[in-house]
Amino acid sequence: MMRLSITPAIESLIATGSPVAIGVSGGKDSQASALAVCNYLDRVGHAGPRLLVHSDLGSVEWKDSHAVCQDLADHLGLELVVLRRDKGGLMERWEARWRSSMARYRDLSTVTLVPCWSTPSLRFCTSEMKTHPITAMLRRRFPGEVVINVTGIRRDESRRRAKSAIAEMDRGGRLWNWRPILDWSADDVFASIARHGLQPHPAYFEFGMSRVSCRFCIMSSLADLAAAAARPEAHDLYRRMVLLEIASSFAFQGGRWLGDIAPHLLDSIQRRALFHAKDMAARRMTAESRITPAMLYVRGWPTRMLTDAEADTLASVRREVTALFGFKSRCLDRDSVHERYAQFLAAKPSRPAMLHV
Repeated sequence: MMRLSITPAIESLIATGSPVAIGVSGGKDSQASALAVCNYLDRVGHAGPRLLVHSDLGSVEWKDSHAVCQDLADHLGLELVVLRRDKGGLMERWEARWRSSMARYRDLSTVTLVPCWSTPSLRFCTSEMKTHPITAMLRRRFPGEVVINVTGIRRDESRRRAKSAIAEMDRGGRLWNWRPILDWSADDVFASIARHGLQPHPAYFEFGMSRVSCRFCIMSSLADLAAAAARPEAHDLYRRMVLLEIASSFAFQGGRWLGDIAPHLLDSIQRRALFHAKDMAARRMTAESRITPAMLYVRGWPTRMLTDAEADTLASVRREVTALFGFKSRCLDRDSVHERYAQFLAAKPSRPAMLHV
C-alpha cells in the first residue's frame, strides 16, 4: 500500500478533529485520494467531520462524473456536496468572457481583444469554478474552524505540479491545502481504486482518455481531444465550442483549433465559417503586432498618456480590428484615444499623468 504524504501540521489538525473536505471530480486521482485519506483518518481515530466536495462545471462535464463521485461518497459513507455556479457552468463563463472582451474593446477599456478561453497560465476555470466556491462554502459551513482541504494532485502529472508542497495554509489562515498522493504513480492510483472494489471513470478505459476533467480541456493532449470528440455525448458541446472559436477568432488551445479535431461533426456552413475565423485571427494578430510592448495592458493601466505616434498606431489598429469584426467602437483617431486615456488617468489622482507629445 502506498504511503501518504503528510506534514506535522496536518497530523496535528487531524488529531484535534479538524474538518476534512476532499475535493472530487470523478477523475482517478481524486477518487484514490479520497479512499486513501479516509482509510488513514480511520486508522488514526479522526473524530471530526468529513465530506466530499464536487464542483459541477455544467455542460463541459462528462455525464458519468457525478455518478462516480456519488458512488465514491456512498462507498465511504460521506456526504457529497455539489457546488454549481449561479450564472451557469464553464461554457457559459467562456461565452460571457467573450461578450465582456468585445464590450471592453469597443469602449477602449483594453488595448487588445482578450481570449475567451482559459489558458495554462490563466486557469480561471479552476480558480473561479472550483477553488473560490469551495473555499467560500467551507468557511460558511465551518465558521471559526481550521479546515483541511484535500486535493488529488500528483507530481508526475506536470512540471508545475512537481513543485507542489505537501501542505500549505491559505492566505486567510483558516484553510490548509493537503496533497496526500503527491508521490503516487498512475499505476498506484488505479491499483488503489481496484483494491477498494471500485471502478474508475469509464473515460479511462472505455473512451481512451489519459485524463478526466472537462470533456474538452485546455490541458488535453491531441489524442484526448480526439477521443472526447468521438463520444456522441460530447458532440453538442463540441459544436458549441467551435462556434465560439468562430465568433471570437481565438483557437481553443492557443494555436490548436478545436474545429480541426473533428471537422466531420460540422456542417458545410460551419466549416466555411471556421476557415474564415482562422483568416480573421491571422489578420487580427497582424494588426495587433503593431502595438508595442510599452503600450500593452498592464496592472493599473493606463500608467501614462500615449505619445501622438502611439495614439495614431492604436487608433489605426482599432479601426482595422473594428472593421474586421463589425464592431461599433469608440476611439478610432488620435484625439479620441488621448481623451480616453486622459479620462482613465484623471480617475487616479494619486498618480499624475505624463503629458503626451
